[in-house]
Amino acid sequence: MYLDQLIFNAIIVTVNDRFDIFDDGALGIKDGRIAYVGEKPSNISFFNATEIIDARGGVVLPGLINTHTHLPMTLFRGLADDLPLDQWLNEYIFPSEANHISSETAYWGALLACAEMMLSGTTTCCDGYFYESQVAAAVFQSGMRGVLGHGIVDFPAPGVPDPLKNVQTADQYIKKWDGKTEFIKPSIFCHSPYTCSKDTLKNAKAVAQQTGVLFQIHASETRQEVETCIKRHGFSPIGYLNYIGVLDNQTLLAHCVWIDDADLDIIAKTGAFVSHVPESNMKLGSGTAPVNQMISANIPVGLGTDGCASNNTLDMFRTMNVTAKLHKVCNLDPTVMNAKTILKMATINGAAAIGLKSEIGSLEIGKAADILIIDKRKPHLVPMYSPVSHLVYAVSGADVRHVFIGGQQVVKDRNLLTLDLDEIIEKIIAFAGVISHDTN
Repeated sequence: MYLDQLIFNAIIVTVNDRFDIFDDGALGIKDGRIAYVGEKPSNISFFNATEIIDARGGVVLPGLINTHTHLPMTLFRGLADDLPLDQWLNEYIFPSEANHISSETAYWGALLACAEMMLSGTTTCCDGYFYESQVAAAVFQSGMRGVLGHGIVDFPAPGVPDPLKNVQTADQYIKKWDGKTEFIKPSIFCHSPYTCSKDTLKNAKAVAQQTGVLFQIHASETRQEVETCIKRHGFSPIGYLNYIGVLDNQTLLAHCVWIDDADLDIIAKTGAFVSHVPESNMKLGSGTAPVNQMISANIPVGLGTDGCASNNTLDMFRTMNVTAKLHKVCNLDPTVMNAKTILKMATINGAAAIGLKSEIGSLEIGKAADILIIDKRKPHLVPMYSPVSHLVYAVSGADVRHVFIGGQQVVKDRNLLTLDLDEIIEKIIAFAGVISHDTN
């Protein structure tokens, strides 16, 4: 067997249907795809690999999938903390976006996000923002995989000064990027039912259906949002979105904090997916989504970080850790949301939520080689009785040693290979100086 790369001396966590784990495993890559995964053969020269990588007993797992974020918002990390959502959005974030998000800042902010994500083990993200063509260019340059949604709101927005052209602009973006590269999948991102009219939502969904792309939207994030929607439309946000016909198996709902049994039933019956965003929900005081009930209703749920303005970090290992503990304490039950469930949310279930389950999310022959190697030789990771437990409760993004995306190594010994991190940081520091001056 001829391989481009062979990873050996590894604990391999496949996250396949059987959740196979190989304690002394090997993984082979050929033409960007997984060609072998299993126990290490007695003679590794059998594979005739061009490059042999010793994992040094570390854990090999699928690249993590961030199902909800806003990449250029790295520019606003820590800008307006400890505020309720409506005040945070209307008094700080929307004005800052209007004044400081341009094609240039969106590009560099997205590059910073990609650098942070790759170094902490995220290989695929699902984004929604403005100037999304520049965001896509940054993601493509980094080597990451992305489902990237052009933002739509019913007021002047960065790059879309005329809201009457919001859906048209998104359509043009889709046509520009559709089929351009296997690593970038365009999408449409309507901000929410309260910032988009019924006509905007329906028109945007029609474009998503015509082009076959994912339709993303924030929904039922706060109690106030739900109460306002019921007063205005006679439905909860989930009920309203279903009533106007935008929920189906190509819809990704972010947050879903304030939902009831009727909403759960609608989501399950329409086949829509959910992105759980616990750290943002916690920081903004929005509440805790009933993820346990979603899983019981067979609703596929992925994990997301949200943007850095409402979470401050894009580390998906931290998100896994927080998710597991949050739901245990809220349910007063240490058995709910076990480590295996959480890891699946960050990998294979996340892949399903963004329409890429056949390509990524598990280590299986034929799938894209999006792979992490965790350095196990750290004081906080010894001893290791259960690799899955450690991945959720002990590992941090700083423990990621190597990262491969589509077989290309993008992180080697914690060094980025595709981006100039020093240049990116200097650019962001310069932008932040202007933002800070204007804000104060």
